[in-house]
Amino acid sequence: MAKITLDNLAHSYLPQPKGEDDYALKELNHDWNDGEAYALLGASGCGKSTLLNIISGLLHPSQGRILFDGHDVTHAPTAERNIAQVFQFPVVYDTMSVRDNLAFPLRNRGRDETYVAERVQEIARMIGMEAELDRKARGLTADAKQKISLGRGMVRKDVNALLFDEPLTVIDPHMKWELRTQLKQLHQDFGHTMIYVTHDQTEALTFADKVVVMYDGRVVQIGTPQELFERPAHTFVGYFIGSPGMNLFDAEVYGRTARIAGAEVDLGAVHETGRGRVQVGVRPEFVALRADGPGVPARVSRVEDVGRHKIVRLDVGGTSSSAILPEHETVPAGADRIVFDPAVINVYENDWRVPPVRRGREAA
Repeated sequence: MAKITLDNLAHSYLPQPKGEDDYALKELNHDWNDGEAYALLGASGCGKSTLLNIISGLLHPSQGRILFDGHDVTHAPTAERNIAQVFQFPVVYDTMSVRDNLAFPLRNRGRDETYVAERVQEIARMIGMEAELDRKARGLTADAKQKISLGRGMVRKDVNALLFDEPLTVIDPHMKWELRTQLKQLHQDFGHTMIYVTHDQTEALTFADKVVVMYDGRVVQIGTPQELFERPAHTFVGYFIGSPGMNLFDAEVYGRTARIAGAEVDLGAVHETGRGRVQVGVRPEFVALRADGPGVPARVSRVEDVGRHKIVRLDVGGTSSSAILPEHETVPAGADRIVFDPAVINVYENDWRVPPVRRGREAA
């Protein structure tokens, strides 16, 4: 296990990058704690796999350093970093049996055959392949081969880190849930530092202690699932986390008051803005519909019943928005406005969250 430090790290695939836009991975300075499970989450092309391959040693960064427990491994080959990596598509030895595939990393390091047999049996049970241990890998399906890859990555207990690059892409949906649960259990049992790349928010939020959200080659927020949901640091986080994502309303902010679609909204705290585009963000779960009294004008366009709850699609001053109602509730007759609790409102300027200056008499 290892603490992983990204020191002034950046990467461009161009030989002579001229500006920030030429970098697939923009400058990073982060410490990832020893023994924690992280998920790198973001859309395709945001830099997740680039960062993972730099950590593993498959890619050399254009600038900066990678440190494991304070030791500079930037120029160290992959074999010297003592990591295990599982790729998006299965990598197995087709001519070997499942048993020998799983045993290979241990035998390659001279481990005792008794220990190898016990550990292989344990991992085979974990990935549900005890019955196939003596089969050749060549004749197995793609998802079975990927389970072998996962097992081979997990078979060693002494690695500095386990790296997973969208490993469940070829796994059927039911098995995905089981393997995610097993990976989480493995982390709890052995405390490996784990980094898991995915574009699937469900995978990220159910697997990781901390989620690292990336956008356009940059880490925009690192936090627990609760922190990402309640206080997105960037509008992309608000949009990407949640289904539907966070509502964003263009607004004018004056101290603790916002004007949205001609209506005034209490923010509950003073926010200092004035240097760019200002938006107010509210999760659909925290939007309430009203048929009378104060509120932001809104028109109900349709209601989608998804079983567990209802999604109410709204038009708010020309902006498409959403509210979520419990399954047993109905849209109030004549509903034509929405209201929010100040405690759940976030203010953004040029896409970045603006923290409150104070709440009442208290410092924020």
